[in-house]
Amino acid sequence: MTGPIVAVADSPFPSLDPAKEALSRVNAELKMASEPTPDGILAVARDADALLVTYAKITGAMIGEFRNCKSIGRFGIGVDNIDIAAATKAGIVVTYVPDYCFDEVSDHAMALLLDLARKVSFSNSLVQAGRWEMPAVAPLYRLRGRTLGLVGFGNIPQMVVPKAQAFGLKVVAHDPYVAKEKAAALGVELMDLDALLAASDYVSVHAPLTPDTTNLIGADAFGKMKPTALLVNTARGPLVDTGALAVALDKGEIAGAALDVVPVEPLPADSPLLNRDNVILTPHTGFYSVDALLDLQTKAAQDVARVLNGERPVYPVNPDVLN
Repeated sequence: MTGPIVAVADSPFPSLDPAKEALSRVNAELKMASEPTPDGILAVARDADALLVTYAKITGAMIGEFRNCKSIGRFGIGVDNIDIAAATKAGIVVTYVPDYCFDEVSDHAMALLLDLARKVSFSNSLVQAGRWEMPAVAPLYRLRGRTLGLVGFGNIPQMVVPKAQAFGLKVVAHDPYVAKEKAAALGVELMDLDALLAASDYVSVHAPLTPDTTNLIGADAFGKMKPTALLVNTARGPLVDTGALAVALDKGEIAGAALDVVPVEPLPADSPLLNRDNVILTPHTGFYSVDALLDLQTKAAQDVARVLNGERPVYPVNPDVLN
C-alpha cells in the first residue's frame, strides 16, 4: 500500500535522514521542492498529505491550493512564516518544535556577550593585522557586579541566567507574561522595559516576534540605555531596528552590539552594521549544533507522523483543529 506524501518546502540540513527515519513509521515518502518559491512548493505540496518547512513563506493563498494536507510541520521554534489562520480554517494542524536548541542559543548569547565585553574579536583582528597593542582595546570592564538585562524571559533566557550568574552578573528581566515569583526563584528581578534599559550594562534580546515587538529595541530604547551598554540579539532579527542601532552606535548612545539575527538575511552588502570594530555579526548560527539539528528534524517529523496516523501531536500550534 502506498504511504502518505510529505512535501518539504525547503531544507538547510545536510541530510533529511532523521526526518525520513521518524516518518518511516507511517511509510511516508518525502518530496523536496525544487526551489522555496510558491510555485516550487506547490508543485510538490498541492497534493501532499503533509508539509515540512523551515524558512519558506507558507501563505494563505498557497494553503488554499492544498488538496490533501493534514499537517504543516515547522523545523523551528517560531511559526511567523506560516499563515496560521488560513491553516486553521483549512483544518490543517500546524506543529513546531519549541523545546530544541535551548542550550545552543543560550550558549551563543553568552559567547557573544563575552566576546563583546572582552573585545575578543576586535583584539584578534588587531593581532592578525600585526598590531600587538593592548591600549587599543581600552576600556574593558569587569563583568562581576554588572547587570545583564534579559528582554523576554522564556525557556532560553532562563537558561542564560545561571551561565551569567556564574560570571558574577546580576540578572534582571522584562516579560509581562512571567510571574515575579518564577523569576525570583532564579534570582532574577522582573522590571518594566524602560527600567531594564536604564539599569543594564548588557541587554540580551529573547522576546518572541509579534506585531507589538517588531522594532521593540529601536531609537527610543537606545536613548534610554547607558552609553557603555552592549546589545545582544539571538532571537529574531526584526526585534531590533538595525537602522536605529547604526545611528545609536554613531552617536555613542551605546558602546557595541552582537547580532546573530537581522531583519533581512543574509545581511545586505551595504548594511551600515558592517565594518565596525564594535559590532559582531554571526550568520544565524545560534540554534546550531549537530545534536540540536537531530532533535529538530526528529521532533518535527514525529509530530507530522502522529497527525498522519490519527494521533495527537505533542506540539500543535492550533490545537482547536484537533477538536
